[in-house]
Amino acid sequence: MRDFFDLHFDANVKGLFYSAQKGLPLGFPAMSVYSATKAAVRSFARTWTNDLRSRRIRVNVLSPGHIDTPILESPQQGEALTKIKKEMENNVPLGRLGDPDEIAKAVSFLASDDSSYVSATELFVDGGLTQI
Repeated sequence: MRDFFDLHFDANVKGLFYSAQKGLPLGFPAMSVYSATKAAVRSFARTWTNDLRSRRIRVNVLSPGHIDTPILESPQQGEALTKIKKEMENNVPLGRLGDPDEIAKAVSFLASDDSSYVSATELFVDGGLTQI
């Protein structure tokens, strides 16, 4: 399976990316790769939903926004960290960073019977950031 995966991703994704990179100056090449990985995850959820239908397995994607976790503290400390958090909060329509418990509640919903008719969807838990 790994050889199949590598063959197709090398041809369909890496080939396209490196060809474009050679021919065109990309403004934010790291953002292109990051965005492509997110698109691949969404695509897996959609196709796996169909592939796993006979086993009655639902597949969804949870996409968190800016969440206030300790990972934010590793590169910056003190006043620099406060400034970064404030800038992030200003980008979120709800005006704040998310709390890890809010992500846990969304996961609990997707894992519960309350979401029994939800499949092949992407749930954004990001304070509205990606929708504006």
